Amino acid sequence: MYEDIKQVIPEAYVRWDEPMKNHTSFRIGGPADCMVFPSSVEQVNQVISWCRNRDVPFLVIGSGSNILVRDKGIRGVVIKLAERLSGLAVEGQSIYAEAGVLLSHVAQLAAEKGLSGLEFAEGIPGSVGGAVYMNAGAYDGEMKNVIYEVTALDSEGNLVVLTSGECDFDYRKSIFQRNGYVILAARMLLKPGDTREITAKMNEFAERRRQKQPLEFPSAGSVFRRPEGYFVGPLIEELGLKGYHIGGAEISTKHAGFIINTGGATAEDVLALIELVQARVRESTGLNLEPEIRIVGEA
Repeated sequence: MYEDIKQVIPEAYVRWDEPMKNHTSFRIGGPADCMVFPSSVEQVNQVISWCRNRDVPFLVIGSGSNILVRDKGIRGVVIKLAERLSGLAVEGQSIYAEAGVLLSHVAQLAAEKGLSGLEFAEGIPGSVGGAVYMNAGAYDGEMKNVIYEVTALDSEGNLVVLTSGECDFDYRKSIFQRNGYVILAARMLLKPGDTREITAKMNEFAERRRQKQPLEFPSAGSVFRRPEGYFVGPLIEELGLKGYHIGGAEISTKHAGFIINTGGATAEDVLALIELVQARVRESTGLNLEPEIRIVGEA
């Protein structure tokens, strides 16, 4: 159906009926009709233009660490940036990273260069593009504190550069969730620091993650956004839902804010658990929990 996409991207960079479970940290998801792996900003632009000109739906993903793909998969074209869009450069106190670079790699490079500000990102599994899109954060740090500017493609295919203020960052939110722009790269402005102190803090955060998060199982991280004044994990734990499971999906016994894939979980299993938690929390507290993970694909 999409054979002529090879006019704008090499055939070696294209896969057909690609299982999305191979491209998400949840290890869940049906097939994408077509998946492409662009190696440059130009190729990203060409593929998106190709899709728009033919009214072919497309989805841009990074490393797939914050999404749940439904079991029927994704119609159209999935553009995965994490494989090849991976340019990375240190320029004084700033780091320029293309959208496909893993944020943890940027944090490690910053530490090596004695640049402070990204310590919080040591264990965040997503790509730079996804981190900007979600304003990812942990341990009192978040992307809005380090972003200087973001390069993106607008809805007309024009390259635009947005300042940090123009990104309209908020808790796990950014303007990119509303304007449909495709994030291509980000420049982060950091501060001089001592490599040993930066590394020590990163090691401390890594140990805290190992102690508190179910890193030994596939997941998409924290499932729900934190309501103001509350912590989601304790809310769910107080309802006695730790360890509750549907199919292969389970509310982690280590951290109730995580849903894990214990083996063979389907998106349907996870969605059923999400709905159960939302209903129980609503009945108990009146709060409406909003998913933090992106739910995509054909229902």
